[in-house]
Order: sequence, then structure tokens, then C-alpha cells
Amino acid sequence: MMTDVAISGVGMTDFESESDRRLLELAAVAAERALADSHHDSDEVTSIHVGNALTEALGTGTGIGNALVSELGMEGVAVDRVENTSATGASACHRGIQAVGSDQSEVALVVGVEKMSVAETQEVTDAISQLVHDREYAQGLTLPSFAGLAAGAYLDRYDAPREALGAVAAKNHRNGLANEFAQFQKEITVEEALSSPVVADPLRLYDCCPMTDGAAAAVVSEDGPVDVAAATSATGTHAVAERRDPLEIDSVRTAGERAFEAAGLTPKEIDFACIHDAFTILELLELEELGFYDAGTAWEAALDGETAVDGEFPVNPGGGLKARGHPLGATGLSQIVEVVWQLRGEASADRQVPEADTGLAINVAGFGNNSVCTVIRA
Repeated sequence: MMTDVAISGVGMTDFESESDRRLLELAAVAAERALADSHHDSDEVTSIHVGNALTEALGTGTGIGNALVSELGMEGVAVDRVENTSATGASACHRGIQAVGSDQSEVALVVGVEKMSVAETQEVTDAISQLVHDREYAQGLTLPSFAGLAAGAYLDRYDAPREALGAVAAKNHRNGLANEFAQFQKEITVEEALSSPVVADPLRLYDCCPMTDGAAAAVVSEDGPVDVAAATSATGTHAVAERRDPLEIDSVRTAGERAFEAAGLTPKEIDFACIHDAFTILELLELEELGFYDAGTAWEAALDGETAVDGEFPVNPGGGLKARGHPLGATGLSQIVEVVWQLRGEASADRQVPEADTGLAINVAGFGNNSVCTVIRA
């Protein structure tokens, strides 16, 4: 859909491997920062939309929306909770956009939050693994294994060097180093990425995003410094084994096509993109599905530096999931926060995209089961 909706304020917490803050405290801090960044007071908020994916799976309770209202002292507002696996954050933001765009809410506060450190690594890994089709889960397939299979197929089909994936990792770590909110604030070389431990051949540790605690938030209203040009979503074939081509992610392509049509834009008119790089191979595949590069050519752009902050088409200037972190419920909103900061010219100097007027964010559920695309312009 095309919208007459703006984002009037954004905020987020640090993304960390283990936060000292409680789940609700993380959400409240991000919400308060977004409100402070906007021109709206808390008593103007008419609805709150909370994105959280793993609360029940990790045994930390339910009813998070109502609990957050109490934590913020904002009783009386309408509230709901959104869950769309790893695309939960963007889906929650879209809920707020729809509420304001349909005049059901005047000012919507959208918050995405996840605290993944509350459980052991194996428990979190199992909870995330259940995002795949139940038959594939029963056979032991995981998101890293799907990514490894896709990466191997991509490198073979397009005769691409393994260094291309390492270049994506190194670029996103370099951008994360310039992002004070990022979980990983250290630079790595392509060689270090290539020599890190194998996770799912040919993918290695530095090809994979981490588990993260964190929250991000946005205030959606009818007026603000940046406008929502389009907010769209689409589903794809749930079982990866049933897809016609393992390198095609139909949900990304369809959501992107809908967004470009709604916004009246083409890929060439987008100045930069925040891509769902849960694995380095996904950055390449999604760039191609969205039409920024032809099939089998995004790897060349990565090696040539085209997707660097100072390149022809900057990608993941905030570090992406790879370096900023991936708290499932907050990731999509953190992408939107980064787009807003970039369009307002407020990102730190080493990651600020020059003269950016329009940005795109794509948030992906599972291994492309569902994708959520947001286009924002100044």
C-alpha cells in the first residue's frame, strides 16, 4: 500500500549479546527514546503495537503488550502484539502504519523487542529452527543449513569466489564499527571471515548473525520529517524443498515489486538499502530479488565495493543483522530506525550515506517464508 503516513520519531537500545535490562525495560527504553525523538507527547499516543517473536518459546511469559502499557504508564491506549518470526519488527511497524493510515489511530507507538539471552544457546537455536516447515524441522534441517546449501549452489552456479561472501561480512562489520548501537563493533578482514570456523559449509562463523538482546521503536503519525512511501509484504513457499529454485526467494521479490509499484519508484531511484543479512548469502540473493542487481551479479558488486557506504549503492550502512545484531522482534524496526537516521542525515560520519533521499528496508521471516518491505523518503 501507498501511505499518507510519516515516521515522526525513532529510538533503540544497544544491541548486546546479554543485556542487563529486563525484556520490558528494553522495550520501554526504546519506546521512550522514540517518543523523545518525536514531536508527540506520550498522552497523544492512541495505540501501541508490540513486536515480539520468542517470549513464549523461551518461557518468559505472555501478554507483553499489556505489560508494556503498564511499564510506560499509558493505560487507556489500544494495544496489540505482532508475531511474524524474524520479520516481526517490520510487521509490527506495518500494523502501526495501517492503524494511522486508516484513521484508527492518530499516533501509533511501535516497539520491537527480544531478549534471547534468557535461555541457553541450544534452546534458542531450537526455537528458531522451528520457523521452518515442520517436516523439514523433523528431518533436522535448520536455517543455517538452508543458508549453507543456498550459498554452495550460488557459488557453483555463478562461478563466484568464496571471497565474495567474506566481503559482505567485512563490509558489514566495518559499518557496525561506526554504529554505537551495534553488537559487534570491530572490523574484520575478508581473510578472517574465510578462516573462521565452519558452521554450514561453505558458510563460516562470520557469515552468520548472532543472537541478540535489544529493542527498537518508532512513532508513526500523519506528519513527520520522513514519509512512508510504501509498506508491503508477501509470502512464499513455506517448505524450501518445494521451491522451484533454491536461489529464488519469491516473498522478497513479490514484496519488493509491490513496494516499488505503490511508491511509484524503481530500484534505481532507491539511494540505499537495509537488507536482511541473517547470513551473508542472503544479502546477495535479496539484492538480486529486489532488482538492484541481475541474478548472479551481486557478488561482483560486493567484491568491487559498490555496496560500501561510499559505493554506488550502499547496503546495510548500520552493520546489518550480521554486525548490528538480530533480536528477532526488534530487527525489522532497527532497520527502519537506521533508514530514518540516514534520511535525516544523523548517522555517524563513517556510515552516513551522502545525499540520501529514499531508503528501503526488507525484513524476512524464516528462510523467505514471508517478507516485509518498507520504503521511506525524506
